[in-house]
Amino acid sequence: MDSTPPTSRRVKSRAVRFGGRLEGWFSGDNDLIERYRFETSTKVINNPKVVCFDWLKIQKLDIVIRLLKDQSLRKFLKMKGNIYPDLTRVFYTNLKFEGNNLVSHVKGVDMEITHDVWTVVAGLKYSGLRINKGNLGVVEDFNKVQYNKSCLKNQNAQVRTCSVGGLRLDERLLALIVTWILTPRGSNNSVLTEEDLVYILCIMKKIIINWIHIIKEHMQNAMRLSDYHYPYAVLISKFLLYFEVNIEDETSELVKS
Repeated sequence: MDSTPPTSRRVKSRAVRFGGRLEGWFSGDNDLIERYRFETSTKVINNPKVVCFDWLKIQKLDIVIRLLKDQSLRKFLKMKGNIYPDLTRVFYTNLKFEGNNLVSHVKGVDMEITHDVWTVVAGLKYSGLRINKGNLGVVEDFNKVQYNKSCLKNQNAQVRTCSVGGLRLDERLLALIVTWILTPRGSNNSVLTEEDLVYILCIMKKIIINWIHIIKEHMQNAMRLSDYHYPYAVLISKFLLYFEVNIEDETSELVKS
């Protein structure tokens, strides 16, 4: 009868699956390898979504297209291609926040993601309103309940929770883009938080948001909170390509529109 503890068996199973690749992924850093085995190797990666601007145009949703363009989000929201789930987890395992930059290390390549890199890879600029849970008051006189009600198709509807379903079309599309792509979560994509509604308000009123700041905050939450999935797999794959990380023979999945 096998007396090996279940946890040890799971770790050995993952080690067999990865073979000798762990040393290459982490440049032989045993502490990071152990962290990967025990903590990050099984973390779920958010299923990436893509905005089809051609569909928006066909549906004559020109207002939504213009609003997203005003936020300089078009390139980021259209990103697709191969993602690399294992290397995405390696990226997050090694990820640090140094000043305004992201710093990671994958397969022997140091990656310092500066503001210029964000602009080249994702079309985003480090400018605009920096919003997070602790400073929602930067949007003057914002009231979650009142704003949600103002976005409803039926102004007389009695709602107990703020959700995507009852919103007018433009606001509903923006809400789905926020909850599925800009700040993706593992579940409850239809339930809107106060931050979600602030983002929608700013987009509708053409208040420029610092999306680099928002994305970095969301990455930090994903690293810190066990119930968060790892987001932005397509973005991270584009970073890997930008820094010329060797992706030959790595497991990949294709994200299409």
